[in-house]
Amino acid sequence: MSLLDIDVDLELVPGDQPGTVRRPDLIIVDRADRKWARAERRVLRASEVLLVVETVSPGSRRMDYRIKRDEYADAGIRHYWILDLDEPVSSLAFRLTDEFGYVANGEAAGKFSTSEPVALDVDLTALLD
Repeated sequence: MSLLDIDVDLELVPGDQPGTVRRPDLIIVDRADRKWARAERRVLRASEVLLVVETVSPGSRRMDYRIKRDEYADAGIRHYWILDLDEPVSSLAFRLTDEFGYVANGEAAGKFSTSEPVALDVDLTALLD
């Protein structure tokens, strides 16, 4: 299930302390986890998130490419994609490894295809239409 406007607790501190919460541009989670979080009236936990997608805006470049990437990796989110709408529209996909943190799992301009964490083919140029 893909979601917009949902907060994610990055679980970077013990549960009895104020946490770090982000609101990614898009997240992919298992439907059962989303239903469970909604039933408990709580934000989603990073451990429940399969994929985070951030869209770069002029003021967010450093935040998306550095800070959020580090935070999401520290939180254990397995896949992180950055979508850059500057011409040419491009995407950069990262996957989390135990040894190296996030490693690039594909960069694309024009068309983006992947099989993990979900099979997807996107015509990136159509995003500007």
